[in-house]
Amino acid sequence: MREYSFKVPERYDGVRVRGFLRGACRVSARLLAQCKRVEHGITAGGTQRIATDYLHAGEVLKLRLPEEQEHLPVHPNGAPPLSVLYEDASVLAADKPSQMIIYARAGQLTGTLRDVALTYFAEHGETSAFHPLYRLDRDTTGVMLLAKDCYAASAIPPTVRKTYLAVCEGTFTGQGTVDKPIGPAEGNKVRQCIHAEGRPAVTHWQVLATSEGHTLVRCILETGRTHQIRVHMASLGHPLAGDDFYGGSRCLTGRQALHCRSAQFCSPCGGEQMVTAPLPADFLQLLHTLKINPEKIDELKSEIYGTIESNRL
Repeated sequence: MREYSFKVPERYDGVRVRGFLRGACRVSARLLAQCKRVEHGITAGGTQRIATDYLHAGEVLKLRLPEEQEHLPVHPNGAPPLSVLYEDASVLAADKPSQMIIYARAGQLTGTLRDVALTYFAEHGETSAFHPLYRLDRDTTGVMLLAKDCYAASAIPPTVRKTYLAVCEGTFTGQGTVDKPIGPAEGNKVRQCIHAEGRPAVTHWQVLATSEGHTLVRCILETGRTHQIRVHMASLGHPLAGDDFYGGSRCLTGRQALHCRSAQFCSPCGGEQMVTAPLPADFLQLLHTLKINPEKIDELKSEIYGTIESNRL
């Protein structure tokens, strides 16, 4: 059974258990309710505590998580390998390839990220459930964060900042922010569009290189809407190369040219982390075709991060 320990700092002296766990520890309301039903679910000094108890600075509050167990998939031909970029007791960062979906669809038996991850956990003696911290489209590659328990699943997401690389059609320069709401298109369950009644969506972008009528762009998201980068860049008149769903052409690549390059996050067990996923072969080939130097990708980092922080003030 998984446990987490939290030392009460001075500023939380006299605060109730509920306030400390929900605030400083980022425990979700749902998990807090579940822990109340677990034997010795919330304790301090070996004594059972309830949500309305007051805490004192220096106390160590222990949280015992409910058991989680998911049905393991059966792989007739063996499980596909999981490419692990980072792992600790709370989280795993995988390098998701193109064509891999997160959850199974009707008629699909194995090969999803869920199946591969659960098989990996079982092979390494863990009983972790599947907690993806966000979604990547089927054809989008790169860093995919998976929490190993329900506490990490609620604590890590507010700390995550993802950086994407995209090859867009057309030539443009500079950097900017797209702040346009996104929601489902009328009469289509999959396609997204920009409209006034959609959910807020903010994408920061910065041009890294232009060549052969295409532009390599770095994007950082403040929100995580479905197809957000694809919809926002198309709204600027620059759909992603290969993204024929939103107006792009497949003449140079067979999928949308979108890669989750890196993810910054704070793990309950590993602390602050930055994980980077290498460029997949087809993305590198596209850059080669466009005569774009991949070394441009790691330049100009401070400028876009500075822009984001200024916009938040």
